[in-house]
Amino acid sequence: MSQFEPVASVADLPEGELLGVTTAAGDAVCLYNSGGRIGALHDCCTHAAFLLSDGVLHADGTLECAWHGARFNCQSGAVLKGPATEPVPQYETRIEGGQILVGPRRPVSVDAASAGARGPASEAAS
Repeated sequence: MSQFEPVASVADLPEGELLGVTTAAGDAVCLYNSGGRIGALHDCCTHAAFLLSDGVLHADGTLECAWHGARFNCQSGAVLKGPATEPVPQYETRIEGGQILVGPRRPVSVDAASAGARGPASEAAS
């Protein structure tokens, strides 16, 4: 049995947009379409538990939380700007028959976790 489940149609997620969905298991997932690349993150800012799908997807592939402005790299989940310090978990995704399928959470990458442990990269550089 596949661990992937359909959560939305590709047509429901235009380029540059975010879409909040919920899996059958009850996981809140934020789908994104960045430059034609569709992916999925946990739909909860690691700073203050606000829905990331209510945020802004920037052209550079970063997602900005609407509440306090934390920014995350969509492809890694890494924190790029505070006040968040922990990376956002990602989900495996597939596209099949025009449907977006979400699978299991990916393990947090060493790079994303260490970036969060050091603090946001943009703040560390200033």
